Amino acid sequence: AAYTKKECEGIFRSTSFFIGANCRDAVNEGRGDYVPIFLSEIPLLFHRKIINIDVALVQVSPPDKHGFCSLGTSVDCTRAAIQNAKYIIGQVNPCMPRTFGDGIVHRSHFDAMVDGLENLPEHHPKPRSDVENKIGQLIAENLVVNGATLQMGIGNIPDAVLAQLMGHKDLGIHSEMFSDGVIDLVDAGCVTNAHKAFHPGKITGSFLVGTRKLFDFVDNNPFVVMCDVSFVNNVTIIAQNPKVTAINSCIEVDLTGQVVSDSIGTRMYSGVGGQVDFIRGAAIAKDNLGKPIIAMASTTTRGETKIVPFIKQGGGVVTSRAHIHYLVTEYGIAYLFGKSLRQRAYELIQIAHPDHREQLEKASFDRLKCMPSPQGA
Repeated sequence: AAYTKKECEGIFRSTSFFIGANCRDAVNEGRGDYVPIFLSEIPLLFHRKIINIDVALVQVSPPDKHGFCSLGTSVDCTRAAIQNAKYIIGQVNPCMPRTFGDGIVHRSHFDAMVDGLENLPEHHPKPRSDVENKIGQLIAENLVVNGATLQMGIGNIPDAVLAQLMGHKDLGIHSEMFSDGVIDLVDAGCVTNAHKAFHPGKITGSFLVGTRKLFDFVDNNPFVVMCDVSFVNNVTIIAQNPKVTAINSCIEVDLTGQVVSDSIGTRMYSGVGGQVDFIRGAAIAKDNLGKPIIAMASTTTRGETKIVPFIKQGGGVVTSRAHIHYLVTEYGIAYLFGKSLRQRAYELIQIAHPDHREQLEKASFDRLKCMPSPQGA
């Protein structure tokens, strides 16, 4: 995203619906803008003309013998953008995989097409820590059951869960994004998608983040369906799948269960994304077997607790205390749904880092005017 660099200030001003590393500095230095929005609702900005698109610049696979190109790795909001743009320019890239689903576009819809052979950006995951692997193990062994429909957010913790699922059967994938970690589960026969309500027998996704291995896996593969994010992240659609298990991470959680996911204090870090879409979809699952899961390490890399008495000033609550059900750290699983404030504080302190539990207990008493307790009324 060269247009977000300092030397482009005054020429370009970016507006982001989710903050990645490529635009984080621009947003936090006031040179770029950020729009907080659920991933599922971004297409509405285009369809309702809240954001008018003059030109859509999109990367596509080469046309097939019938003249159809594919949006490949990124159908999500792109489909809505090209449906509403006044002018569409397609960069035809042979490196873009041809995927099935909502991203098929006939060449006649483009106002201009240009050749653009270019390797796709690849995201290589960082080595997982022992803490991340422990969290993955806890979730895989205690919360993911055979036949579950999985959604995974971005990061090492969702990947750690996938790595622990090799013994599971008949898993399904219905997720706004997925990465390389899914491939090994498919190859091992663990992911069959046999019981899904929508696209049975197929993986359902909206965009991809991964390496060339992933791009080659989805290329011309009818086992994968890439759809508009307004469908994939539709809460009522998600809720109809069996045993929906949504696995997302966050930045910090306070003792009442408020989940901060898009900022570190006042510093904007990521975005709302699809976390709430899937947390709600799992929570209201039709079969009453959904599991909305938030997972994080108990401390930062500097040893500061991520279970906190109060969220940092400026911190953004993405998943509210009414939304949260499960919080998982390397020290265990806290189930908060239906729990009072003092019960929540108790459960959260039990999975905080031992070095911080006494301080959190004192802070809880100061805030709630009573001791945290597992007991109800």
